[in-house]
Amino acid sequence: MWEIWVYVVGGGLLFGACIAVAAAYLLIQGKKKDQVSGKMADLELQQLGLSIRTTSDKKVSLDHGSLDGSLQGQATNSAATPRKMPFENYTMDELEKATDDFSSCNLIEGSVFHGRLNGKNLAIKRTKTETLSKIEFGLLRDATHRHHPNIVKVIGMCSADGPDSFLVFEYAKNGSLKDWLHGGKAMKSHHIASCYVFLNWNQRLRICLDVATALHYMHHIMIPSYIHGNIKSRNIFLDDEFNAKVGNFGLKRCGHDTEDQKTWSKGYLAPEYVHYGEISPSLDIFAYGVVLLEVLSGEKPITCGNKKGEEGIWLSEKIKSILESEDAEELREWMDKALGEDYSFDGAVKLAYIARACVEEEPTLRPAAGEIVEVVARLVAQLPFRVGLK
Repeated sequence: MWEIWVYVVGGGLLFGACIAVAAAYLLIQGKKKDQVSGKMADLELQQLGLSIRTTSDKKVSLDHGSLDGSLQGQATNSAATPRKMPFENYTMDELEKATDDFSSCNLIEGSVFHGRLNGKNLAIKRTKTETLSKIEFGLLRDATHRHHPNIVKVIGMCSADGPDSFLVFEYAKNGSLKDWLHGGKAMKSHHIASCYVFLNWNQRLRICLDVATALHYMHHIMIPSYIHGNIKSRNIFLDDEFNAKVGNFGLKRCGHDTEDQKTWSKGYLAPEYVHYGEISPSLDIFAYGVVLLEVLSGEKPITCGNKKGEEGIWLSEKIKSILESEDAEELREWMDKALGEDYSFDGAVKLAYIARACVEEEPTLRPAAGEIVEVVARLVAQLPFRVGLK
C-alpha cells in the first residue's frame, strides 16, 4: 500500500514541477515580449521625433533683422498648394469710363493709363490681343505671388474683339524708380502726388532691399524658381510709402519696348545672354547690380558720349574703374549730386561693392539674391531713424 502512495506523491511532485517549469517559461517569455514592445515603442518615439525635427528643418529661415521673418512666411506659404484667384473681367465700357475714354491726360507712359473705377486707382496697360497667349496666367492667378508685398499685382484684364486688349494692375502712386532717378520726371508728373523732389538715401536703400527681396522670392522660394528677365528701373514701381514693387511679373515673353527702350535695356543685359543667349537667375542679378549703380549715381545704364560717334559709357564698366582706382574721392564725385552730403559714405561704398559683384562677367561669381538681401538688410538696419523719412 505504501508503494502506491510513493508513486502518487512522486507523480504529484513531478506534475507540480512541470507546472512550475511551464509557468516560469511563460513568465520569461512575457518579460521578453514586454521588453521588445518597450523597445519598439522607444523606436517609434525616436522616429516621431526625427520626423518632427525633419519637418521643422525643412522650413526656410532667413534672419535679416529688419525683415521681421517675412521671407520665412513666404517660403512656408509657397510650399503649399497654390491658391488660384480669378481675375476681374472688365468690359471696354468700364475701362473707357475709368480713363475718360483713354484721355491723354491720363496717359502715364507708353501704353499705360491711369484709371479710377469704383473708387480704386488702377494702372491700365494697352497690349496687343495676340500677346495674351504669351502671358503666364498660372503665375498671375497664384494668390501667394499676387499678395507678395514687392511684386506688382495684376488685378484683371479686358479681352477685346479688336487688335487691342488690356491688362489692369494695382496703381503705383509714386511712379517708377526711373521717374525719380532720371530727368526729374517725378517732379513734373501730375500722376505723382509726393511732396519729395528726389529720393533720399534712406528711401534708396530700402528700395534696393525691396527689389532684392522680390528676387530672392522668385529665385529661391517659388517652386519652380522664376527668372524675371526684365529687371530695370523702369519696371520697379513705388507705392505711396515708397515701398518698391517689381512689375512685369509673368510678362517676360510680352516684349513691347520701343527702339529707344531697347537701347536703354541693353545696359541691363548680362554678357552671357548677349553672346550666348544663356538664361539663369544670374541674369536678374546682373540687371539688379545695374539698378544699384543707378541708385548710387543717378546716371542712366548707358551714358552717350559727348562727341558724335563716341562710344557710350556703361555703368557696369564704370564702377569697375572707380573701385579699382581705390580713390575715395572718385566715388564721392560719382555719387548722385541730388544727395549732396546727406548720405552714409561707408554705406555707399558697401553698396558699390555689392553692385560690382553683381555685374561680374562670370555668372558663377555673382552673389545669390539671398546673400544680397542679407547684406543690404544690415545696411538698412543701420539707418538712423528720422521723422518724416522712411
